[in-house]
Amino acid sequence: MTTANHRTSDYPVDPLFLERWSPRAFSGAAMPETDLLSMIEAARWAASAYNSQPWSFLYALRDTEAWPKFLDLLVPFNLSWAEHAAAVVIVVSNSLMVPPGRDKPVPSHSHSFDTGMATAQFVLQGTKLGYHSHGMVGLDMERAFAELNVPVGHRVEAAFAVGRIGERSSLPDALQAREQPSNRNAISSIALNGGFPAPGAA
Repeated sequence: MTTANHRTSDYPVDPLFLERWSPRAFSGAAMPETDLLSMIEAARWAASAYNSQPWSFLYALRDTEAWPKFLDLLVPFNLSWAEHAAAVVIVVSNSLMVPPGRDKPVPSHSHSFDTGMATAQFVLQGTKLGYHSHGMVGLDMERAFAELNVPVGHRVEAAFAVGRIGERSSLPDALQAREQPSNRNAISSIALNGGFPAPGAA
């Protein structure tokens, strides 16, 4: 077992995995672009089907020209707290790939899965650097696709607010109560030796 961040794992893991969580209270401090690029660099080395690397990380840093545009893509609830982050990142995947031996793109079964693997590395590298990330699907996907010039065949997956953690008291009362690392289902509910139980089995 590993204990960190008021969480305890069922089996030993690196504390990094328990230290990562998704706060909404950000400090409002800016971050160097090089730190964000280090997070994207970590994502770059993720595994993907046929090494197709379907991911793209579109971003805006606070106090830059693109910042208002990225914030405006978020639903009002998410905007209310994400505006205090240091960066907003919108993750996009390419639904097509060119496998070895092919000369034309074909549909990728795993483009979202692969991009999720890259995003996990992005988030964990941020944790190593002292940043927190909060993922959101509460954004205007159609506007993001159009206004960020996303190519046809790509999918807008999610947005992330990234920054230094702030004071819980900066949030509305209803959100303050939720501002803590959450636990997870027991490993016995997801680690299924031999497959799922047969229908009707006890």
